[in-house]
Amino acid sequence: MKNVFKFTLSVLTIGIIFISCGNDDDATTTTTEEEVGITELSSAFDQFSDAVTVTLSSDGTQIDIETTGFPNHTSIYWETDHALYVDESSAGVVKTTQDTYIGGGTGEASSFIVDATPNLTGATVDTQLNTVGIAVSGAAIFNDQEGAGDLDQAAGSLDYNGAHKGPGVYHYHLEPKSISNDDDELVGILLDGVFLYGRKCNSTGTYPTDLDASGGHTSTTQYEADELYHYHIINEEYNAPLYAYDEAIVLFAGPFQGY
Repeated sequence: MKNVFKFTLSVLTIGIIFISCGNDDDATTTTTEEEVGITELSSAFDQFSDAVTVTLSSDGTQIDIETTGFPNHTSIYWETDHALYVDESSAGVVKTTQDTYIGGGTGEASSFIVDATPNLTGATVDTQLNTVGIAVSGAAIFNDQEGAGDLDQAAGSLDYNGAHKGPGVYHYHLEPKSISNDDDELVGILLDGVFLYGRKCNSTGTYPTDLDASGGHTSTTQYEADELYHYHIINEEYNAPLYAYDEAIVLFAGPFQGY
């Protein structure tokens, strides 16, 4: 069981940590169900790569998640002499810039703190640009927008895992096929503390039919014996002809449900 996750948000990614979950303005508070701590981390955290570490707070109410930001799979965005570099130009992938590579530049590492038990009783929160979660690979998860516009403007730069680099972190916009490829695999954890899974549900082996607007529902998973709210990648193709690979499935557009 991993009890430590390391993230140090860069200046670029820190701007999105709007998740100060601010319901603590009152000088006095009463004990609520959300404040009850857990005694151990979910076994889902064991699936994260060595790039990611997690720390459970001493009272069991919060989880600190940190990552180096470096994925554990191949990409055209590694330097050409790196063991994980693969040339994807034959598939039509054009790097954002030729000197953009994983491990080069700023903003690689990131971190955030989530409630050990996500608060599903409040209002939903829209996603914003930059990091919206961390994948099991150690790389960042972004939403379905690129810069100030639609993701289509970046279509040609997305690698096999629906990701690209620069100017900050290497990050996924689409279903990362090295992690989850039309299946029920754990993809990562989002900024509201809710886990994200692939397109299929482990409890049924099929595409879930009861997802809310965020792609979430409550059921058992391969890591939880009790029913638990979690997200799935919504099984909807996203303007695939513009993208280098056959399918383009948005990873997570939001809104967050767990604040």
